[in-house]
Amino acid sequence: MVTGASGFIGSYIVSQGLELGYEVWAAVRGTSSRAYLQDSRIRFIELSLGSEERLVQELQASGVRFDYVVHAAGATKCLDIDDFYRTNTQGTCNLVNALIKADMVPDRFVFVSSLSVFGAVRETPVRPRPEGYGKGDVIAPEESIYDPILLTDVPQPNTAYGKSKLAAEDFLRTLDVSRFPYVILRPTGVYGPREKDYYVMARSIAGHSDFAVGYKPQEITFIYMMDVVQAVYKSLTSPVAVGRAYFLSDGRVYNSRRFSDLVQKELGNPWVLHIKAPLWFLRMLCWCGDKWMHLTGKLIVLNNDKFNILSQRNWRCDIEPARSDLGFEPEWSLEDGVRAAVKWYRENGWL
Repeated sequence: MVTGASGFIGSYIVSQGLELGYEVWAAVRGTSSRAYLQDSRIRFIELSLGSEERLVQELQASGVRFDYVVHAAGATKCLDIDDFYRTNTQGTCNLVNALIKADMVPDRFVFVSSLSVFGAVRETPVRPRPEGYGKGDVIAPEESIYDPILLTDVPQPNTAYGKSKLAAEDFLRTLDVSRFPYVILRPTGVYGPREKDYYVMARSIAGHSDFAVGYKPQEITFIYMMDVVQAVYKSLTSPVAVGRAYFLSDGRVYNSRRFSDLVQKELGNPWVLHIKAPLWFLRMLCWCGDKWMHLTGKLIVLNNDKFNILSQRNWRCDIEPARSDLGFEPEWSLEDGVRAAVKWYRENGWL
């Protein structure tokens, strides 16, 4: 069973499960779009993550004990801070408690969390910038001025989103893993077809402008959505993953322009005005965006909770534990992933 099945990552987890021969149940809300869930092999279950009691009833009514549950449902943008906790934290608690109460504990529960649970740790440069730093496509480990975020670091989330995801992780860690076997995945920035936040960047570049903020060097990481899906399915069967958390990225580190440069290339190299503004300007835009959201009720990318994510300088993370424990190996380069994403945006009328 995949929660958040109608969403960006969830819909690909469903599709890949079918290709791998699983009987896949897509957990959705009654109002969820099923545009990306058209395969006739998909079975559906409507779940009310806001109510533990209703969840018990809905799970029992399905008549199925799921071997595996992938909890990909979550909110990345909300009008109110409390909504992050209601969806990301309490929704996770409700689902886990309902599975236990319904006597439907799966063989493995995979929680899709985020690198954002760590916040802006290791932001202080540990070495001077070498000559030519940031000029190449990829920042080599020996050239990086920041140390990677490690699993042993203490999380310091600085957004409501990150705090709500960490609170859900903390709840999982209170469980006896022998009775409720879980795995936590923490992907960095996920992009690909159907993704909407990076699409905003592509649309801006198509409109001849590219906006970046902050003058302090920034080291960014990415992961193509199919590599997240790969990690999900490897974590279902890894004998050593239970009770552990893993960072996910494509294993490389990029300068702040690399993604936009690749998008520009795939769009046929239109002329682009590259604008780099100070952080106070981003703060002002996010403040205005937040006010606009509350006035209109419409969610947008630039808001107060996104400010710290967009201004964070160090997104390096150590994926070696995922490699050794899960057998995870990134298959998509940033070049190939951006090409596939832009192609999809064009074919589906987004660009």
